[in-house]
Amino acid sequence: MYPSNDGTPTPISGALGDILDAGAGNELPIMTQIAHNMGNRTFLFHLPMKVFYERSVVANERGKDGETVAQRPLNLPHATKLAKFMLKGLVHAAKFKRELEGHTPLESLNELESLLGKQPYVSMQPLVCNLRDVDPKLANLRGERILSEVAKETVGFKVWLPQTQLLYVVDGQHRRKAMQLLFEFLNNAISSHTLTSKGNLLTPLTGELSNEMVVALQALQQVANAFATVQIECHLGLDVDQERQLFHDLNNLGKKVESSLALQFDNSNPVNVFIKESLMDDDTLFDWPVIEKDIIDWQEDQGSITRKDLVSINARLFLNKTNISGASPAQVDPKKESVILFWEAITKIPHLGQPGAKIKTAAAQPVVLKALAKLAYDFGFGKKADDDLFKKLISEIPNIDFGHDNPMWRFYQLSSEEKAQMGLSSLEAYLPTDDEGYNRDIGNYDATANTMRFGAKHNDIFPIIGDMIRWKLSLPSRKK
Repeated sequence: MYPSNDGTPTPISGALGDILDAGAGNELPIMTQIAHNMGNRTFLFHLPMKVFYERSVVANERGKDGETVAQRPLNLPHATKLAKFMLKGLVHAAKFKRELEGHTPLESLNELESLLGKQPYVSMQPLVCNLRDVDPKLANLRGERILSEVAKETVGFKVWLPQTQLLYVVDGQHRRKAMQLLFEFLNNAISSHTLTSKGNLLTPLTGELSNEMVVALQALQQVANAFATVQIECHLGLDVDQERQLFHDLNNLGKKVESSLALQFDNSNPVNVFIKESLMDDDTLFDWPVIEKDIIDWQEDQGSITRKDLVSINARLFLNKTNISGASPAQVDPKKESVILFWEAITKIPHLGQPGAKIKTAAAQPVVLKALAKLAYDFGFGKKADDDLFKKLISEIPNIDFGHDNPMWRFYQLSSEEKAQMGLSSLEAYLPTDDEGYNRDIGNYDATANTMRFGAKHNDIFPIIGDMIRWKLSLPSRKK
């Protein structure tokens, strides 16, 4: 433990303690503040993104026995998403730098911003590293105190990191991997003047790049080298157990933000922006109450829909996915007109958005809307898109019988005789056969309350509901 005064670590005196005066050749000068995080001495400083990447390393093994050190397995898709986020940040940095220097705006930077999607603010949380071979008492590090010119008070310290002193990443290995992917992408695109499918962070943009776009990418490379910085909290001389403990505390003691709150705050995802601007903020199209938690007791239903379900339905509409993660403006913008037609048709379904909707219509259950969204995607944007079939679906949605007592919802609970009697025999040709491994327990019909409650396994259930609607509207079967 360091010398203390009433239990508080004393600040470093002199020239950073017993600092060595000798350098070590190729050294990196760093301007840093010195803090005592829970009594542990740390450096707080920033580096240009490219410099940090070159002077840092993620080591998953350490020691003769190859013990794993404080790292989870690398998730490449997650790192790729972070690389796209960082690319968006570099666009913002390049535009701001040109503004500071009084240069005229680059239209190609605006084009990149539109391609990646705008957001109100772009920033990255600090990285946490360890200088493994630095004595916490700073006896083996060269440095000097920086004094203010007026008050002659200490305002910081300048230290020189030898070439052998690497920043070992404790928390931030995916961010560092994202930097690698980003720099490789920029280097390849600038050197070849071409975007290929491999490692492309600007999909769907591919092929030969214009000279203006290459200039824009060069501007991004330049700000990564010197202007766009990352903040670093650097611990000193931690051993294996200390690194592991620090990693655990950083990644397990914080409470994860609830998905509904994250969706409420996020203005970067184009699907989320569409939901806010075209559905939630525009009562002329969609005036249902949007809530954060689902209503379990249907007697208390006021015709609301949860934000989470609204996002999930639109994820199926725009992307044919279960979530909106990774959506780009290029995937969303061309589909908005058709998606608005879909929601116009949905809002015409009787009782939807009104008090008691869940009791009055099966369509008030999100799994049914997901089924309709999947059909709209298939006929509107899928591999076998057909404009005539899309228009037929949209025009017929308000006329479908979504009553709880519609016997087709309980097809799997009926006998062959009952199916024939109710005119459902031909529906079987649309539905998956028993040997296809599909979930048949799609829900339960309560004859006393006259309610059809679909199950919670939406990903298993909505395709079957979609098959039933295909049959009802004489649309092509999935089997064909």
